[in-house]
Amino acid sequence: MFTGLIEEQGKILSVSKTGGFMRLCIGCSKVLEDLKTGDSVAVNGVCLTATEISRSGEKGCFSADVMPETFRRTNFRLLHAGSAVNLERAMKADGRFGGHIVTGHIDGTGTVHSVCREGNAVLYYIRAEDSVISGIVEKGSVAVDGISLTVVSVGKMQAYGQKCFCVSVIPHTRDVTVLSEKTKGSTVNIECDILGKYAAKLMKEHL
Repeated sequence: MFTGLIEEQGKILSVSKTGGFMRLCIGCSKVLEDLKTGDSVAVNGVCLTATEISRSGEKGCFSADVMPETFRRTNFRLLHAGSAVNLERAMKADGRFGGHIVTGHIDGTGTVHSVCREGNAVLYYIRAEDSVISGIVEKGSVAVDGISLTVVSVGKMQAYGQKCFCVSVIPHTRDVTVLSEKTKGSTVNIECDILGKYAAKLMKEHL
């Protein structure tokens, strides 16, 4: 389990693709401090297992396999050597719960429609399929590329006939995550609030 509080930005050192699956090698430093083979790391919000770890000097790297289901559901198909990625280790039992419950299981991807400033914040309007939007509620929580964010609004874009949601990001969050590189047309991973998904499923079955 993760909280959506990004620990550092890593860099993709290499990508090996074979059909619909891939293997990533990710350079980082903080995440490697106590990482062991078999541990979970959220990479752009996707829960991956560290299969190999290399430590050399101040920085090192870890490798992880990406299975076909993950490849289909996420923006990993767009990753290449040099891409920046958000990283977060799995939460410790005695850690602070600063974000919300993030499983690392992506519901789908969204497309950034627009980015604009509002005071000291930056607003991101993100389009997504109805199946994803249905799990997002105003003032609820959502993980965008693994970042725990509060939903400002959910609605339909009249000009495009598509639904979208809006999140407001403070300067610190934008500066220390890959959101700083996201512009109109960028693809992001989306995970809806797991508590909301369970509640919706139970209500649907009983109503």
